[in-house]
Amino acid sequence: MHHTHQAPHTDYGRFITTILLFCLLAVAGYALQHTISCFLLSWIIAYLLDPLLVLAETKGLKRLYALGLLYSGLAVMTIFFVAFIVPAITINWNAFVRDLPLYIEKIKQIAQETKGRLPDRYGSNEIQWLIEKVSGNLNSAAENAGSWAYSFGTRMFFNLFNVVLSPILVFFMLFYKQTVIETTVSWLPEHRRSQIAGIGREVNSSIGGYLRGQVIVSLIVALLASVALFTLGIPHPIFCGVFAGAASILPFIGVLIATLPALFFAWFKFQTLAALGQTGIAFAVIYFVEGYLIKPLVFKEAMNLNPLVTIIMVMALGETLGFWGILLALPIASAIKITWGHFLSGDFKRT
Repeated sequence: MHHTHQAPHTDYGRFITTILLFCLLAVAGYALQHTISCFLLSWIIAYLLDPLLVLAETKGLKRLYALGLLYSGLAVMTIFFVAFIVPAITINWNAFVRDLPLYIEKIKQIAQETKGRLPDRYGSNEIQWLIEKVSGNLNSAAENAGSWAYSFGTRMFFNLFNVVLSPILVFFMLFYKQTVIETTVSWLPEHRRSQIAGIGREVNSSIGGYLRGQVIVSLIVALLASVALFTLGIPHPIFCGVFAGAASILPFIGVLIATLPALFFAWFKFQTLAALGQTGIAFAVIYFVEGYLIKPLVFKEAMNLNPLVTIIMVMALGETLGFWGILLALPIASAIKITWGHFLSGDFKRT
């Protein structure tokens, strides 16, 4: 009677191999982050636009002709954006960079005034040391504000290059979509093909719904915040609005982070509790509308992800891929959850 113990060793080897592959992918992702960023941008745009092409195909229009009409409409929108939106954003950004040293000096002044008002009691020396360290860092920030703005502008120019290259990648992604799907499916094991394809469709529905919904929510938040801050007379309303829209991607803490620049600019200009209160109320109304009206309408199906898993995924992918990692953290977590659910239910054990 023979006993074999090869299965545990084989499983252990597969586990080690999987970890090594993930490490290699992480290293490659960090080394090629700009290339991956361009690819992810193109992939997300293609994901957002594909339903329009599918709708056109259901009306009897060939995909190539639908792509031509789609790109014609996008060209008109791009001309409008460049002619009207880009100048407004540029003016707002230039004003922010011009006033940045003033903001830093004001923060330093507050820190020094706070230091002078500290009572002489236990712990005050530590607090004064902390204030002095913050003031020293602010001095360094004030000196490097120009180089920081230049560096940020350089990165933005590189990202604009990605934006110019992305439409070409998007076109081929949309045009060869069906070919890519059929080729990928043909590589799957025949006895698992329909099962894995079904899981893929489920993951695709979840990711597509989230990405399209999140873009819509971010645009609405950015628009509402910009209009509200402009009405209240807060400096740099477009900058704060765009920041609020981007911050809404972050789960749980995005709402708090989004209000910080607006509250700072409101205090810097008016220096009254009334201005801070009005700004806070404006954002409270915006996020109430977002949470109880916009998201229930936009997101048809909730991902129902564990909060701890969500935070870990956002932190890990944000550290690896930056903005794109934060944006894709929840879709990837949802895909893993769906696949893991099928695994636990025993679907992969059936022949």
